[in-house]
Amino acid sequence: MFYYNGEFKENNYISLDINDSTWLYGATVFTTLRVYQKSLYHPLTNWQNHCDRLKLSISEFNWIMPSWNQIEEELEHLLQYFSVLRITIFPDGKELIIGRQLPDNLAKKQTEGIKGLVIIDPQIMRSLPLHKTGNYLASYLALNQAKKQDYDEGILTNFDHNWLETSTGNLWGYKEGIWFTPALETGILNGIARQIIIKNAKFPVKINHWTPEFIADLEAVAYSNSVVEIIPFKTIKINQQIKQYNSNHEAYLLLKHCYDILRFS
Repeated sequence: MFYYNGEFKENNYISLDINDSTWLYGATVFTTLRVYQKSLYHPLTNWQNHCDRLKLSISEFNWIMPSWNQIEEELEHLLQYFSVLRITIFPDGKELIIGRQLPDNLAKKQTEGIKGLVIIDPQIMRSLPLHKTGNYLASYLALNQAKKQDYDEGILTNFDHNWLETSTGNLWGYKEGIWFTPALETGILNGIARQIIIKNAKFPVKINHWTPEFIADLEAVAYSNSVVEIIPFKTIKINQQIKQYNSNHEAYLLLKHCYDILRFS
């Protein structure tokens, strides 16, 4: 079940003109939110921040603004059935809202960590990285490349071999008592989860460029997004080098606390 252009559908299909820019050019913006306690207004659902980010992109692209009241009504209906909702906005103001459940193996990934593959190809960088557009081909290619080599997540890089973000989230690295995350000007999305952590951190957080020299001695590495919260890496492959990390490093408790203070507020 889903909503498209104000209509409730109970199938998996919509109709688009063959010349529609949404599939010819990926001309959409979208956001994916995790619904906590079946409430759009729970502080961790963070609907207002998701909404504001969509509005900013729509305004900057000079697209037609959708009916936000209608979208909220549709979200309120679907959140009774789904824990994750994706809202896509088309240039003409149409909306597509679909739902899914949390990954079955999420708790295992959060506790045991995952394997990451550094994608040594600077061409695989997201288009218009400050916006979450429908052109997600770079992230799709990075994730597929990682999975083909039995890794869970791809890490995108630039021409200087600096790490940028993962195929689905923002990076976090820990050393010397400080959590670091890449700067937006490197060409990454300002993820909602990233915003939550920076805003609620009760510990030192620094925003920087992840050069090869900086990455070399990281004690712990994780990624964040609105659905999975925080996932640690246990292994990251860089060319032929494989780096091992302790997925139970005590520093992860600091990141998780940023969620816990809102989860139980």
